[in-house]
Amino acid sequence: MEKLSVSEVLKATSGILLNGSAEFFVDSVSINSKKIKKGALFVPIIGENVDGHNFIEEAFAAGAVAALVSKSDFVAKDRDKACIKVKDTKLALQQLAAYYRKKFDIPIIGVTGSVGKTSTKEMIASVLSERFNVHKTYGNLNGQLGLPLTILELEHKHEVVVVEMGISEPDEMDKLAKIAMPNCAVITNIGVTHIENLHTRENIFKEKFKITNYFKNSNCLFINGDDPLLCKIQKNNMFKVASFGIKNDCKFKAKNIFCQDEKTKFDVICDNGCREFVIPTIGEHNVYNALAAIAVGSFLGLSLNEIQNGLLKFKNIAMRQNVHHLNGVTLIDDSYNANPDSMKSALNVLKQISKNNGKKIAVLADMLELGELTQELHFEVGEFAAHVGVDVLITVGDLAKFIAKGALQHNKNIKVYSLCSNIDALECLKKVITKNDSILVKGSRGMHTEEISKEIISLYKK
Repeated sequence: MEKLSVSEVLKATSGILLNGSAEFFVDSVSINSKKIKKGALFVPIIGENVDGHNFIEEAFAAGAVAALVSKSDFVAKDRDKACIKVKDTKLALQQLAAYYRKKFDIPIIGVTGSVGKTSTKEMIASVLSERFNVHKTYGNLNGQLGLPLTILELEHKHEVVVVEMGISEPDEMDKLAKIAMPNCAVITNIGVTHIENLHTRENIFKEKFKITNYFKNSNCLFINGDDPLLCKIQKNNMFKVASFGIKNDCKFKAKNIFCQDEKTKFDVICDNGCREFVIPTIGEHNVYNALAAIAVGSFLGLSLNEIQNGLLKFKNIAMRQNVHHLNGVTLIDDSYNANPDSMKSALNVLKQISKNNGKKIAVLADMLELGELTQELHFEVGEFAAHVGVDVLITVGDLAKFIAKGALQHNKNIKVYSLCSNIDALECLKKVITKNDSILVKGSRGMHTEEISKEIISLYKK
């Protein structure tokens, strides 16, 4: 972060200085008192269980020089520290990020969608890093707290920004778009993630589309042209639209897809002709992610050779379809999160990497936030698991029992174990694993299935 004066913080947030000096400067922003850097601005967030105001003094002791405050009864022990009174600290953080973002006249690419946001963001950043100094969202800090913190880490050395923008409720995307003001955007797909709050796919589409709310006519929206809702977006005079896909007629179209040895080769037909690309991961869903990166890279002027070199350097983040070759078994740790589409993609990967002389074992836990479609969507995942030839299915949680039912209805010969906890699933897994087996572990974030993956890695590491 470049230095900001307390005076600028006051201006951005419409705050009132309670004590300290408006001439102070801050050079970082944190909402975590345990991760304070000297010279930081501390923003206390009021959560369901914890009130950040209780940690303001701890933040000051750690080196913070200023803090936002929304509680009228707060009095700092050290009157030399800058305390800025605001109505809402979360809103003030967003206002400050929006103010700070306007200091940078550089391409900002926003990435949203129901599935594949993080992997697509990582691929785009990997490609653009071949030519530019890229700042990106770390992990999946993509919401109303994570996005502003990402923007506030921008420095003048950065030439391009790639930000992930995730939503779970109505009107959230407009808030994020107002902060980041992306001048390019990618919508990966429209699925059923967060349908519990947004109710229909059409509502999810309308919400995701708000990523373009602050576009100019020179800006470009990149869409998955195979998605039944996104493909209806027409070119217009408001901004540019470019599609990517595998099935439909798209500006960037992949064909001749071939997966082997944890790599995927495919040809891309675009304005520059036809070119073969290779990515260091497998699965058709990753071809879509790569197409988005190819499209964005081309728009920003990179050569096809630069784009290919960037794709080869792609590395996914932890717990996102990480393949571990262990002592006698292969583990796909995809435990970060789950929804119906990503479950099916992961099951396809399990099918592709499995060995002929080993079993395909899937450990699948509850998928959350699916609303009225919960049972139906779990059942469909079970049917799909049977369809791809899973030999052993271990489900974790009450909702995942419907995955088991779907699998058994499709194929009664699958060995199915419906369990209540990760501990039970792990004990069952230990008993069924034999040499050359391939194992997929996946579930929603709240199910913490990484506990299973970590134990398997520990037991079978070379």
